[in-house]
Amino acid sequence: MPDDFGKDREGQIPTTLRLLVLLEEVAKAGVPVTPSSLKDTLNLPKPTLHRLFNTAEAAGFLQRDIDGRSYGPGPRLRQLSLNTVSSQRLRTVRLAILRSVAEKIGETCNIATPDRDGMIYLDRVETHWPLRIQLPVGTQVPFYCTASGKMYLSSLRPAYFDRYLSTATLDSRAPGTITSKADLKTEIETTRKRGYSTDDQEFMEGMAAIAVPILDNRKRLVSTLSVHAPLQRHDLAGLSRSVNTLKAAAQELTALINS
Repeated sequence: MPDDFGKDREGQIPTTLRLLVLLEEVAKAGVPVTPSSLKDTLNLPKPTLHRLFNTAEAAGFLQRDIDGRSYGPGPRLRQLSLNTVSSQRLRTVRLAILRSVAEKIGETCNIATPDRDGMIYLDRVETHWPLRIQLPVGTQVPFYCTASGKMYLSSLRPAYFDRYLSTATLDSRAPGTITSKADLKTEIETTRKRGYSTDDQEFMEGMAAIAVPILDNRKRLVSTLSVHAPLQRHDLAGLSRSVNTLKAAAQELTALINS
């Protein structure tokens, strides 16, 4: 903790900053945390920690995980994150990068970020072709049958992916949807190894897509960069030839969010 926080009788963090620093630590962890796991980090008494967690949960900034003991970002903290990433300065540069890669590939490109129940489109640049697939900003799509969602699933620790898989319902959405949990696990392992994900008519009939990760400075996925196209113009093999273009743009976006 910085020295200019000052001291009080309960620790190094002033009372007015404790809740903010708690939220910062939960977000930094990247996985659900328990109050006791942050006791040494925050140097606060156990009753104080539990009170802060309860306050943040009641206000919607934290949310209990399915085990009932640990906490992760709640809807208000996730929205705060989206609003921060969407600030005008960052968005202007981000859209310029997105527009450049869309022009190189000639198809619609998207940036999506994970929410609790699926991926949410944060930004997009449309293709100029009259035939296009409409998935506007703010649209939420499933994890298991989209390129962006499968990219996110591949970033999870195996234990957390297995937990997701144990409760997921893999409804058929299109001719290529993977509805077998064993097959989806194999697909996610393949995605993890090759570093990009695919959607071959899994979310929408007649559509192919690929996605790559956008990382934070700790190499964790914060969002995805994807391109999708109707099969009349690109099948999956053709679209996959744009992987290097997407990865180069994702590196630029990674540098932007970590600057």
